[in-house]
Amino acid sequence: MTNPMYPCLWFDGKAKEAATFYCSVFKDSKILSENPMVVMFELNGQKFMGLNGGPMFTFNEAVSYVVECANQEEIDHYWTSLTADGGQESMCGWLKDKYGFSWQIVPAVLGKLMSDPEKGQRVMQALMKMKKLDLATLTNA
Repeated sequence: MTNPMYPCLWFDGKAKEAATFYCSVFKDSKILSENPMVVMFELNGQKFMGLNGGPMFTFNEAVSYVVECANQEEIDHYWTSLTADGGQESMCGWLKDKYGFSWQIVPAVLGKLMSDPEKGQRVMQALMKMKKLDLATLTNA
C-alpha cells in the first residue's frame, strides 16, 4: 500500500463547517481541498475526508478518536473546545462534539498509570467517577 489510510466522516451537509471547526481546535491543521460533496482536511498531520452524505447515517460511540494529552492544560483545551456549542460530556474522558462525533480526551500517561500493579485499580476507580479527566487525581490515586 503506497498511501496511508484515512477516515471518511459522514455529515448531513456540514462537512466544511465541521472541518473548519476541527481545524480551529487542533494545531497544525488545514483544509486541503473542497468541493460541494467532499472536504479533505488534516488535523495534526492526520488526513480526513468529510463527506456531505445526507441524513441517512449518524455517528455513534462505536467509533471515536483518542486524543492523548501531555498535560492538564491540553486536556482542558480539547475538552472545552470539543464540548462547546452543543457538544455533550460523557464519562471517563469521553465526549461528543456538536456534530455528534465521539472523542476520548485522555492523558498520554493513562495506560502506564492503569497498568501499575500497585495503583492501577485505584486509578481505574478514580477514572470511572470522572467526566473530564483530572490528571493530578489520576496520578495521585
